[in-house]
Amino acid sequence: MKPLGRKNYGSIPHLPCSRMGPADHACHEGQQRIATERARDRHDVIIVTEKVDGSNVGIARIGDEIHAIGRAGYLAQTSKYEQHKLFAAWVLEHRPFWLDVLQPGQRLVGEWMAQAHGTRYALPQGPFVAFDLMEAEQRAPFATLTQLCARFAVPMPKVMHFGSPMPVETAMALHGAGNHGLLDEPEGCVWRVERRGVFDFMVKWVRPDKVDGKFLPELTGEAPVWNWRPQAVAA
Repeated sequence: MKPLGRKNYGSIPHLPCSRMGPADHACHEGQQRIATERARDRHDVIIVTEKVDGSNVGIARIGDEIHAIGRAGYLAQTSKYEQHKLFAAWVLEHRPFWLDVLQPGQRLVGEWMAQAHGTRYALPQGPFVAFDLMEAEQRAPFATLTQLCARFAVPMPKVMHFGSPMPVETAMALHGAGNHGLLDEPEGCVWRVERRGVFDFMVKWVRPDKVDGKFLPELTGEAPVWNWRPQAVAA
């Protein structure tokens, strides 16, 4: 079942020299210039955030129901993976909160970081990190997202730059521990370009030597590495 009738989220194109997987694609040359070198004019605003490493998920309000969904759009509780079932239970536990946060038709898109994929985190702010507020395929302005998350104390990726274009090397140097207690090397950065307050496009850069899923039991044959688990489960 796909409550939205579509995917939760698409893929973000990569900047040059970013590590890409088999299903990834590169951004247009013009997008690279706007994001990292030269804006078209004063109406371009470039927002650079840390790229966090987890599983893409969404929290969607349809009418007065709250749904936990995976990247492909299916209900998280139907996933074969423990981390997604954990996400579904966590969303259900906080259902009244999400009904306050979201209006009908809205969804928060983000990363579920409870289980380590290729990067480990301490997660002092919790296991869900929001980076988009959407209705269908329409993204809300970044200011709307940040105001909503600030009002309800929903964690977001660290904003490392706001304004003019920023080169990859400069952005990566600003990482530090980020907002989520980064324990390994940072994965990369995301550039969000808005024009006259409206979303235009996004691009990303991933560290070339980053190994996808190096902590996942499907690849290691060992037990999962957890960044976060509910106390009752962890015990």
